[in-house]
Amino acid sequence: AVAGRSRRFGFSTDAGYRFERGVDPEGTVRDIDYLSALIQQICGGELGPLDDQKVRMPEVKPVTLRVSRAEQVIGMPLSAQRCHDALKGLGLSVTEQAGVLTVTPPSYRFDLQIEEDLIEEVIRVVGYDNLPATPPQAPVVATCPPERVCSGHALRRLLAALGYQETINFSFVDRAWETELAGQPNPIELLNPIASHLSVMRSSLMGSLLSVARFNTDRQADRVCVFEIGRVFTRNAAVAHSDTSVAGIDQPLKVAGLLYGPKRPAHWEGKSASFDFYDLKAHVEALLAPRPVDVVAAEHPALHPGRCAAVRVDGQTVGILGELHPRWRQQWGWAQAPLLFELDFDAVVQRPVPAFQAFSKFPAVERDLALWVPAGVTHAQLQAALSGVVGPQSAVQSATLFDVYRPRDVAISEQTAASWAVRLRLQKADGSLAEAEIEQLVADVLRALDAGCGARLRT
Repeated sequence: AVAGRSRRFGFSTDAGYRFERGVDPEGTVRDIDYLSALIQQICGGELGPLDDQKVRMPEVKPVTLRVSRAEQVIGMPLSAQRCHDALKGLGLSVTEQAGVLTVTPPSYRFDLQIEEDLIEEVIRVVGYDNLPATPPQAPVVATCPPERVCSGHALRRLLAALGYQETINFSFVDRAWETELAGQPNPIELLNPIASHLSVMRSSLMGSLLSVARFNTDRQADRVCVFEIGRVFTRNAAVAHSDTSVAGIDQPLKVAGLLYGPKRPAHWEGKSASFDFYDLKAHVEALLAPRPVDVVAAEHPALHPGRCAAVRVDGQTVGILGELHPRWRQQWGWAQAPLLFELDFDAVVQRPVPAFQAFSKFPAVERDLALWVPAGVTHAQLQAALSGVVGPQSAVQSATLFDVYRPRDVAISEQTAASWAVRLRLQKADGSLAEAEIEQLVADVLRALDAGCGARLRT
């Protein structure tokens, strides 16, 4: 009651700090008598009558202790007499009947409420040094995690190898982070927050990482590389109540990282370049390797409108990456914008099992194609157009973009088309390629490009 009122009214006192931890309600008369006796001995005077009003006093309930249960929990044989003597020696009122001890706790022992409390008192008196070294009786069966799933420890080691340091933050954050950075107008509120500025549950790890970065940069740290693996909380009516879930609340695990400052500390060779979008993209690809990663332009309330992308694996969106929005960078006074990514933990820890594939004994052939590509076509669209004819099971092993040229003449301007150079690697597993087969494979690639993204051979 005292602790609840202190939080309700927003202040604490020395008396509240003391009383919320428990005070003997029966000690008032004893203490007043002792104080009165001291005053009378030193100052003299006559004692007046004492009127002690007891209203709604805490009810003292007896607590039972089964000797057999105490033996099971403590792990050593005990007699009823030994338990009786231990509790009696602590000044407790004990009665025994058929191996069951009943204790009526005194008013100053408000910590004795359940059977385990009495078992703790018994073993404390018996002595922890007297406990026998009993090995566990349950069988120990070693289990090996599947090869297709990466452990959380391995993921942390990988991020540390990339130069990140792990941080651990509260799951409850400032409401402004949720409404402005995460785009959550109706966040999940806490009924009893520990602080006024930590009043809602987070739906993204980005706010926590930005807070860590700001804490470090305010203390003159010029380079911050941090990550966090933690749960976020969103509303989901499909989630049912269970031992590990709350009805209507989804609690997925996320992994997020932040880069800020130069790529390396100061060095005599010269000033290091700062982290950019492609450094962050390379780290995300390393986390999701060996699976191919597609990066598609996207939008996020906390990220730069033109420097934000969704991360897709096997056609599914598994996260987002990008540069912090200029508004937040200016508001928090950063010299440059931090770079952030946030991925689904379950998607990151998936690892396809390697499968052996024999190398071809026959020589490979390379062909370079110069293509006119319409304006607005992305590299991902080019790869999607070639997905049907390029692959490890096809004679067209790979198609690599190695050059982009945009002419500025009148006939074909930069706004209408660009010239892309693509290198094809052709190879068969069962024989050498004849010139006619090579020409046929190149023609198949050109048809796929024309149908998929309107690209044509430059003549």
